[in-house]
Amino acid sequence: MYLKKILVAVALIGLVVAAYFSYYVYSAMFKPNTAFNNDSAFIYIPTNSTYDEVRSQLEPLLKDIHTFDALAERKKYVTHVKAGKYVVKKGMNNNDIINSIRINNMPIKLSFNNQDTLEKLAGRIATQIEADSLSLITAMKDASFFKDVGFSKATALGMYLPNSYEFFWNTSAEEFRSRMLKEYNRFWNDSRNAKAKAVGLSRDEVIALASIVYEESKQASEQPRIAGVYMNRLRIGMPLQADPTLKFAAYQLPKYKNTVIKRVLNIHKEIVSPYNTYKNTGLPPGLIAMPDISAIDAVLNFEKHDYLYFAADAKRLGYHKFAKTLSQHNVNARQYHRYLSSQGINR
Repeated sequence: MYLKKILVAVALIGLVVAAYFSYYVYSAMFKPNTAFNNDSAFIYIPTNSTYDEVRSQLEPLLKDIHTFDALAERKKYVTHVKAGKYVVKKGMNNNDIINSIRINNMPIKLSFNNQDTLEKLAGRIATQIEADSLSLITAMKDASFFKDVGFSKATALGMYLPNSYEFFWNTSAEEFRSRMLKEYNRFWNDSRNAKAKAVGLSRDEVIALASIVYEESKQASEQPRIAGVYMNRLRIGMPLQADPTLKFAAYQLPKYKNTVIKRVLNIHKEIVSPYNTYKNTGLPPGLIAMPDISAIDAVLNFEKHDYLYFAADAKRLGYHKFAKTLSQHNVNARQYHRYLSSQGINR
């Protein structure tokens, strides 16, 4: 009888232990364990992170970090941390969370607009992915990369086409650069390559001219006409005489650092630089800014006309007046110069 009571007691204790263990397993795996009120929270796990570093991000988001630790250990997540951007949704249990941060690396939408330099582009990209600006600019300016793919310091910016792209947050600088090269080659499809050949320009030359067109006008509707003016000048051997190239040349000089040239003057036309298209015929060595895709396509599909000149339109700011003769152009230019003077813009 005494032995029977002992066996019953042991059985009851076993049931209690089993119940507790079952509850613990349930709590560890299936009980909701989020402590935030929003629909979801995101964590960013850098490359080569330890479990402790992941844990420090998760702890404020969870009700019970210890049950999460136990399951993470059991599922071997603690030794298999993966970098990336991950989502933790409200009401998730530990099992769901571990599965999410193990396999559901979320893509991000990366975008950049018309950056003037590789340095500015690197800074813009560094705010969106794991790679920092130093590693990005190092990759972008890698001389061996230039040699392998046919770019130079003067043309490298043209490889990066302003747009929105899908990336993983933990993209490295080299991976970003490689992806942009693929996007560049995809952009230059058979149709665009054929058009570049038809107008007698290389890819780099198209983008160099597009950068001038874009700096002259942000109006996509008149960019093909402006491109047509420059193509006419190239055809007859006339200097491009593009004011944006003078500004670019000036900004390379210490005298003009941290200044904004609002009005091109005769003194700027005397700057000694391959980018001075008043002194030099043909296209400059490379692009002067990152052009929109619309400007690139404007060069490839330039408007055929007889215009050789254009000047900003004082009555329609942002647009231009076009002229076939120098005398008419001078009339248009004087009107705009009077407008600048009236606004106190003298340099």
